[in-house]
Amino acid sequence: MSTHYIEIRILPDPEFSAAHLMGALYAKLHRALVQMGAQGLGVSFPGYSIKPRTVGPIMRIHGSLSELQSLEQSQWLRGMHDHIDLKEASPVPQGATYRTVYRRQFKTNVDRLRRRRMKRHGETADQAVAAIPECVQQQPNLPFIQMRSQSTAQTFCLFLEMGPEQEVAALGRFNAYGLSAQASIPWF
Repeated sequence: MSTHYIEIRILPDPEFSAAHLMGALYAKLHRALVQMGAQGLGVSFPGYSIKPRTVGPIMRIHGSLSELQSLEQSQWLRGMHDHIDLKEASPVPQGATYRTVYRRQFKTNVDRLRRRRMKRHGETADQAVAAIPECVQQQPNLPFIQMRSQSTAQTFCLFLEMGPEQEVAALGRFNAYGLSAQASIPWF
């Protein structure tokens, strides 16, 4: 249960965009959550907006006070202090609602899907085109954070979607990105 939160605000920087710095911050959080094996820490972005499409300049990390203190002690923010304003762990305000924040994946590249099908099924290009028409391609309109895979070094967009606001918290575990389609975070 998320009883406390840490708020981190990206500061304006003449050399780096807020989106670039948020990506770097989120990558550091992801690595820390993997190292800690944490499943009780969730993230939210109070500036999340579909129009304009942005996660905003603020990240909140939610969890128990002890989990948040363990995260702080891990020195995961090394190298970011000049780019952020970090608030200490605080209790969640009374009257907060709850919602889920989760990853959405899209089939955004038909050519990649066809190449994958050709490789997996031993099909020709014509067979793959017949099996995967152009209309399969989806154009996501959700806010995202640009990430770089640690294993492949490829960049990808981590699209984020939010569930509806609820009056009661939904319990569950968060993944190594601090996201969950079941567990909710306080929304305020």
